[in-house]
Amino acid sequence: MENGGLNQWRFKGNQELNTASEFSVRGVLDMVRQNLNPDDQRPVIALGHGDPSAFPCFRTTPIAEDAIVDAVRSAKFNCYAPAVGVVSARKSIAEYLSGDLPYKLSPDDVFLTLGCTQAIEITLSALACPGANILLPRPGFPFYEARAAFGKLEVRHFDLIPEKGWEVDLDAVEALANENTVAMVIINPGNPCGNVYTYQHLQKVAETARKLGILVIADEVYDHLTFGSNTFVPMGVFGSIAPVLTLGSISKRWIVPGWRLGWLVTTDPDGVLQKTGVVECIKGFLKISSDPATFIQGAIPQILGKTGKEFFSKIVDVLRQDADICWELISDIPCIACPYKPEGSMFVMVKLNLSLLDDINDDIDFCVKLAKEESVIALPGVAVGLKNWLRLTFALDPSALKEGLGRIKTFYLRHAKK
Repeated sequence: MENGGLNQWRFKGNQELNTASEFSVRGVLDMVRQNLNPDDQRPVIALGHGDPSAFPCFRTTPIAEDAIVDAVRSAKFNCYAPAVGVVSARKSIAEYLSGDLPYKLSPDDVFLTLGCTQAIEITLSALACPGANILLPRPGFPFYEARAAFGKLEVRHFDLIPEKGWEVDLDAVEALANENTVAMVIINPGNPCGNVYTYQHLQKVAETARKLGILVIADEVYDHLTFGSNTFVPMGVFGSIAPVLTLGSISKRWIVPGWRLGWLVTTDPDGVLQKTGVVECIKGFLKISSDPATFIQGAIPQILGKTGKEFFSKIVDVLRQDADICWELISDIPCIACPYKPEGSMFVMVKLNLSLLDDINDDIDFCVKLAKEESVIALPGVAVGLKNWLRLTFALDPSALKEGLGRIKTFYLRHAKK
């Protein structure tokens, strides 16, 4: 026996974590970034992820910044927080969300999370009973697939229909569901498609969920970031038809994704989620997980209560301008086509026409070579469920957006079939 009698180490890494992380936007974008040319002196244009906080035109409101400072200096929030969150923050979130609902939420309906991603993690963990399956949109946000894979929750995909403004294919939802289906996910405003659902369509979603006996997980992290013909309607409006778990955060509307403050809310006026034990499972998860920083929670009443309409209008105006730029410039790049002008969130899906390109194999190859040759980062559509599409963010300073799309056109001209 060598090494002091040791035969072998008996531990190793959990490979399921590596498998699950392959689904993630971060994982795919990291792979694309590895192909950047270090000799290219131009600034990298990031069209792959929705974080515009670095741009002055997207800076958060001073009211939010002051709220953080006030919370820290008060010395009231240096302590541990309750597992479900600080009461004052939960109360203010309940009031904020109730403004768009036909009923009033209470603080007991609200659970604070480390951003919306932890809200997703908690939700899927609470529903991951043996043999259960969940219905996810395609294209969608791949963190759902990653967490479901890690939690051994079966995933079934329903399509969003681009020709109908990326509406849910409700016939497919009914065909996919069986006695083990527990929930369906709706992302509105849409990531990755930039769509905003109408009241009528969301009502049909709720009616379908009720027919199937499942709950609706409403990912509304981009709530109110709309700039087209459809206004934002929360899924919780239909909570009396089918129970809804609403997921949200301050990350997008306030442009502070690094502050990591989100929520998971039972928009369920009939108390179905309480009766079925889902609420207790949520509380159980929170008892064994990390919390948002207490001082961030302490700042929430001031952030939600004092931010004025002027700030929100300014952000939406910039997004509207960016969406117009994106729509116009994409139409001038022959190898990509956009079936639907974005009306919300920060993203748009565009379809690649590989027949016009000489040496591009697929969407991953396109993004890898684009990064290497033009220092532009785009997300391959396969990462969100649509091969040979791209997800682009338009939430940049308008000049940077024009530069990035201009580089994509240059890339096309270089690779166009002669």
